[in-house]
Amino acid sequence: MLQYQSCGIFALLCVSLISFTPSCDGGNILVFPVDGSHWINMKVLLEELHARGHNLTVIRASTSWYIPEESPMYSSITINMTEDERFEDFFDEFLREQMRLLKDGGSAISHFKITKFFLSLLYNVHLIWTQCAAQIFDDKSLIETLLDSKYDLVLTDPAIAPGVLLARYLKLPVVLNVRWIPSGEGHLAIAPTPASYIPAPGSGLTDNMTFLQRTKNLFFYGIILFQQRFIVGPHYDVVCQKYFEGECDIISVLQEADIWLFRSDFVFDFPRPTMPNIVYIGGFQCSPAEPLPSDLEEFVQSAGEHGMIIMTLGTLVNALPKEVADTIASIFAKLPQKVIWRHKGERPSTLGNNTLIVDWMPQKDLLGHPQTKVFVAHGGTNGIQEAIYYGVPVLGIPLFFDQFDNLVRLQARGAGKILQLADINGHNFEVALKEVLLQDSYRENMQRLSRLHRDQPITPMDKAIFWVEYVMRHKGAAHLRTEAYKMSWFSYYSVDVVLFLLTVVTVLLLSVMVLLRSLCCRNRRKLKDKQN
Repeated sequence: MLQYQSCGIFALLCVSLISFTPSCDGGNILVFPVDGSHWINMKVLLEELHARGHNLTVIRASTSWYIPEESPMYSSITINMTEDERFEDFFDEFLREQMRLLKDGGSAISHFKITKFFLSLLYNVHLIWTQCAAQIFDDKSLIETLLDSKYDLVLTDPAIAPGVLLARYLKLPVVLNVRWIPSGEGHLAIAPTPASYIPAPGSGLTDNMTFLQRTKNLFFYGIILFQQRFIVGPHYDVVCQKYFEGECDIISVLQEADIWLFRSDFVFDFPRPTMPNIVYIGGFQCSPAEPLPSDLEEFVQSAGEHGMIIMTLGTLVNALPKEVADTIASIFAKLPQKVIWRHKGERPSTLGNNTLIVDWMPQKDLLGHPQTKVFVAHGGTNGIQEAIYYGVPVLGIPLFFDQFDNLVRLQARGAGKILQLADINGHNFEVALKEVLLQDSYRENMQRLSRLHRDQPITPMDKAIFWVEYVMRHKGAAHLRTEAYKMSWFSYYSVDVVLFLLTVVTVLLLSVMVLLRSLCCRNRRKLKDKQN
């Protein structure tokens, strides 16, 4: 009996040891984020990494809008930048100028001026941040501290790219939290991108294009190449030439990244070629809605059967021009629905009793509330992914950047409608809003996208964390990177092979022709000799 008890205890001990998973030490991660709305989704990822025991150090600018210096989840390194390097008011000014030019007729000259204004912004932003990178590299004390910290990897958003430059300088593996790179959409640097069916950023096209649309698409790809070659690239070239050995540019540095955590998925985006080190984490920031604060919940419930509309135009724009805000407020005032509107500007004079103006709103919790019927939004990636997750149709008012293209994707799937800001008047805003609000197809299509998005074997957040930890465990993921990046364009497209084969065929044909000509000439001579 004692023997059986001993065997039982031994078996129980073995099972306990097998089922016990030893805890692993947390990694040491250096984070170089981008401010604004990009920080919102980076922060969500950092919160999860911190919860799993990883040590985080965040590099931030002294003039940062949203990235705090003190935080319980990370330590920070602050880079001094002068106050005139802030762009907090730029976007309001850009929006006003864009509306003025478009209302003057929307001519080719107006569009040219808008584009010039925008390219000027790109030029100055990347100039400032490449100077910041140089400032970091020249600070020997800071570099020594970073090296002594023995980081496992750099996690960075490459929309502004000093983070990838720093990772290369420190010789550390890189994980990108990415949708955009300095010159355009992230896929452009890493994956095959045929212009015949993959719409270029800014084109407003879908993956089903006519001949004229493909011509337009090629033109927009040309704009991206122009931005990279003449607007953005030269700033990074200066840093590469000064601090790195051998030839490099910002695209080649990006291509060395180990994992691309891509803030999109193919429920939202159009199908396209991809690469093994691109991991799609669209909607990773989404989670089940939390209860609203009591005062907000009371306001929402007062809507009754009519439901609620929420409106926000993102973090970059504080307020719409007054005449537009008054027009929108007057339409809201006519509706039986309640409205919660994030608006920081002057209070609209036409505001109705059914509309609540707020400086901040719990956007995810409101989108996840069963009373929410429509989301009036600018089309930023975060808001679009959240609308898909919660199944709320969108009336989109794109302002700049990728917002129009994001909304085109929703509109193409029947889950949203686009209304240009410069075209808004009392009539068309009311018609568009009621269409999205009252036609069941918009909600049904968006809820279908929501079901598709949620039907995954693991959550996008778990996928993101796995690949960050994968890179730490294996000191990189070089085996997932293709060697194609090191090939010249004529080798990549096999132009040299085609020319070689054409040369061989040409030589063979010429040889056959010469041989036949020689045989013909010999036969003629023989015939002539016989005749003589």
